[in-house]
Amino acid sequence: MPRVKTGITTRHRHKKVLALTKGYRATKHSLYRRAHESMLKSLSYAYRHRRERKGDMRRLWISRVNAASRAQGLTYSQFMDGLKRAGVEINRKLLADMVVREPESFANLVTIAKGKVQD
Repeated sequence: MPRVKTGITTRHRHKKVLALTKGYRATKHSLYRRAHESMLKSLSYAYRHRRERKGDMRRLWISRVNAASRAQGLTYSQFMDGLKRAGVEINRKLLADMVVREPESFANLVTIAKGKVQD
């Protein structure tokens, strides 16, 4: 078998890594070994934070619904309990959107929840 030189393949791999780390500080964008380490770390952060973002958004929705329901005279837990007892199945994303875009319909939901909590 003839000997295979891998210079071209290695150069392409290195250029791909250096392109991914473009804009990084110091040697993290220019030296291959440092760039490869920072690339692996940044890609793992990106993967992890894509999953964390889901929880961040849920916390944001809950805090918006909590603030709006407290303005109407109910805590968040009382409001959600009232909706559950009334059989209203709306997720937190839609509730938070309703708080921002349709406050009068959200106020109607709060009155429904109040009626069921006091029963």
